[in-house]
Amino acid sequence: MHRALLIPEVFLEIFAHVNQILNPSSTGEKALARKSIAALARTCKTFHEPAMDLLWSKVDQLEPFLGCVTRLHPLIYHRGSRWDNTWSKGVEPLSAYEARQFLRHSARVHSLNVQSDHFFHLLSDIPIEKCVFPRLRSLTWKLSTGKYMNLFLSRTLNRCSLFTINQDLKNIVTRCAALEDLSIKKLNFDANTADELSLLSDSVRLCKQLVTLSCPPLDWAAWEHLSNLPSLVRVGVRDVQIRGAPPWSLERDVACPTQFLNVTTLSLQVYSAGYIVAVMQHSQFPSLTELKIETDLLSSEEADQFFRALSNCKACQTLQQLEITIISFGPRSGHQGGPLTAIPHLLCFTQLQILRLVCRFSYIYLDNDLLLEATSNWTHLRTLEIEGSCLHPSTITFCGLFTALRLCSHLHTLRVLIDPANTNIGPNKIQHTSLKTVDFDTLSPIANTADVARIIFNALPCVDQVNRFTMHTKEWDEVNRHLKYLKAVALHVAGPASSL
Repeated sequence: MHRALLIPEVFLEIFAHVNQILNPSSTGEKALARKSIAALARTCKTFHEPAMDLLWSKVDQLEPFLGCVTRLHPLIYHRGSRWDNTWSKGVEPLSAYEARQFLRHSARVHSLNVQSDHFFHLLSDIPIEKCVFPRLRSLTWKLSTGKYMNLFLSRTLNRCSLFTINQDLKNIVTRCAALEDLSIKKLNFDANTADELSLLSDSVRLCKQLVTLSCPPLDWAAWEHLSNLPSLVRVGVRDVQIRGAPPWSLERDVACPTQFLNVTTLSLQVYSAGYIVAVMQHSQFPSLTELKIETDLLSSEEADQFFRALSNCKACQTLQQLEITIISFGPRSGHQGGPLTAIPHLLCFTQLQILRLVCRFSYIYLDNDLLLEATSNWTHLRTLEIEGSCLHPSTITFCGLFTALRLCSHLHTLRVLIDPANTNIGPNKIQHTSLKTVDFDTLSPIANTADVARIIFNALPCVDQVNRFTMHTKEWDEVNRHLKYLKAVALHVAGPASSL
């Protein structure tokens, strides 16, 4: 063996290259990487230990550990096939000796995904108060019960993802003082949900070093506690995903705004806009760079209150990405709501680079003058997507659009509702060379597809086609055919000229 391979930094770099997975969702690519690392472990004594550390550092299920038990190996890997959930039925629990076989590689594990408990009865003789994965840093627990969870609660655990809320949550945050990343998904609404959310808030108040938190709605005491964590950077609140669940309220008797000094990313997916309004009215986020919101708005008054609260969250000079999805606007009667006047409230966010506004059952009001005012405030924009119902006529013309685009020299993605009838672009002769992706929705039919294609060809030279259109599909197909022809002709003419 070459002497260079005796240097730990060298062979660890080789192992990292072998373990590189370009597509994490590809099971075949993962399997190939693991087989390659296993082969390295069998190569020589020098490679064995570091390769085994890497091979066992991330485990998606517990069966590989049980496969180390001599008695269980043929049950789990019978006929070379992958295990299923029936192999452990009627199997006796592990003996003390077999428990040591089961835990042979447990000290190497840094990340573990527990998806099934059908074999937990095999672990009944292992003291459940003892953690047997001493170096575990990341735990994903997809079970509804917390039984045997103590086996996995390492003092080094800094990331935990749960799919239920129960009394074990307080035990987790108490035992794992190093916890930095906590994710809790409550998938179903039931009679116990209110009590569980109260337990969640109580448990969150026990966390001292959180950097990232993703969970169902919290009470205000928990929000206040989070504001006192200087380590907190990312917060996500996601509602129980069942329609008909009662809206969660948030106490409003707050003396002064709560400051989240270091939070840069905030995501609020809560059906009750009142909850979001309360959070934004009583909180300040002076470091916020990314804000994502998904909610319902029941009236124009609530919409106005909602957007006013956003503009007062003290992020006007820092916010770079804003994504708002209004699931429904107005009473849920199935009728189209009136216009949503959101954009004037957002003009204060002068550092915006990405803005996505979606209102699925109404439309977001935007005309030429308002678009020009917006782009004069949002000069750093790279992505602008305004998506509403296509059942309302647009008041943006090509002339108004190109006038506004001159103020956004970095814009590369655009989605707006446009009026294609007026093809007069006036004195606009400047090409917008950064814009590459365009989506024009329209209610009105396109009278002259050739003229529209010529406008796009002359003003937007880097746009090859209009994407994701939802209305008048045939007309937009024709526009794209004309645009393709114009580009082909231009390329043909430029070919001979460029060779001179």
